[in-house]
Amino acid sequence: MRYPVGIQTFEEIINGKYVYLDKTDLVYNLAQGHVCFLSRPRRFGKTLALDMLKTFFEKTKEDTSIYFKDKQIWACGENIRRCK
Repeated sequence: MRYPVGIQTFEEIINGKYVYLDKTDLVYNLAQGHVCFLSRPRRFGKTLALDMLKTFFEKTKEDTSIYFKDKQIWACGENIRRCK
């Protein structure tokens, strides 16, 4: 198993075939108006979680929905997918 020490972008993790603990339900909680405080120890994935949120919500010319189709957030329904 490869450990992605130092890789902090969501796209690199998904495209690099690394093991990724699916935290995309965080997007659902934020879209429902819940408050999220990311206070964790070093090397816990805070930057990666924020980059995942940026990848989901940011409007770009590239279709970034491909990174989320097999994740938990895609099963939350069409309302959440429209945020994308």
